[in-house]
Amino acid sequence: MKIQLETITSRDKSFGMMFNPRLSDLFYWHAHPEYELVYITGATGTRHVGEHISTYIDSDLVLIGSNIPHLNFDYGVKSEYRKVVVHFNKEIVEAHFQGIPEMYQINQLFDKSKYGIAFTGSEKISLGERLLELEGLTPFEQYTQMLEILQLLVGITDVELLHEAPYNNKFSTRDQGRLRAIYAHVDENYHQKIELREVAEISNMTKAAFCRYFKKVTSYTFIEFLNRYRISQSKRLLMSGTSISDTCYQTGFESLSYFNRTFKKVTSENPRSFRNRYL
Repeated sequence: MKIQLETITSRDKSFGMMFNPRLSDLFYWHAHPEYELVYITGATGTRHVGEHISTYIDSDLVLIGSNIPHLNFDYGVKSEYRKVVVHFNKEIVEAHFQGIPEMYQINQLFDKSKYGIAFTGSEKISLGERLLELEGLTPFEQYTQMLEILQLLVGITDVELLHEAPYNNKFSTRDQGRLRAIYAHVDENYHQKIELREVAEISNMTKAAFCRYFKKVTSYTFIEFLNRYRISQSKRLLMSGTSISDTCYQTGFESLSYFNRTFKKVTSENPRSFRNRYL
């Protein structure tokens, strides 16, 4: 049975919230018109937003623009974690914040979310806790508190834009379903050799047609995407204390030298430096 995330916003509500939704066993690659603010703490996992793939450590606070496809942040997490997801109604937000001088900065924040924004400063913890505390408040109290939180997010200077340019979701419903199947196959099999033939068959394409298609819709060759995904998983292993050699082979690389080169190309540092810096 196909599992879908419940629609939680409507035209008579500017935002909706989910507290501690448990989707860690579900590979849920999805997109929706709502802006999304997500905070997760007590976990280390994969941040996959649009074309961006990285590993967040301990906690994450991210604002995702309208219709940017993304993976649920708790996917594969085994630790005890807390999570809150806020969905802002696109039409109401844009009508409410545009053209009002006092809301100019918040409007700019939502506009910048087209890139995907990861808040990396120390403030993310305190703001994340404030988001979790919204549970149980009245709708009016939630609304006033949310305005304050958004204004505080505006003031955070330690941020990472997840894309170099505003993300343009050019995927049709068919494309999104096809990519979801490809990404799920990669996630299940990245630790072993994946043949182009396999993913081409999933997409009902020849190998040549699949290569052209994947490059067109993701801006990466399939091998580039696969390597980036493997490096993201390798970070999690290195942070857990796994040796560099074991990490290399457990994430599907067949050569330690190739793993080292790819890791440095993707992260701008070698595995040993990354491991030592974290541990």
